[in-house]
Amino acid sequence: MGQPRLRIFYGPTDEATQTLEAVTPTREDVTIPLSEVFPLLADAVQSERTWLRDFADDEVTISTDLYEVILAYQHYRRPSA
Repeated sequence: MGQPRLRIFYGPTDEATQTLEAVTPTREDVTIPLSEVFPLLADAVQSERTWLRDFADDEVTISTDLYEVILAYQHYRRPSA
């Protein structure tokens, strides 16, 4: 059996990169119901998944009414003195 041959990949050519950048947006947004996100995020937080730290500084956009509900929940969640 012959020895395996390794090749070095230097990345795409400049022409291919320019074409790809012109077609691909820098950031894609996805719209999905919160009902799909909540269980997965809750499990990730409970399991202390390290990948959550990668997104800790990312911003999310939520509706004003959801924000108000979250603020109220935060206020009433505090332990009483």
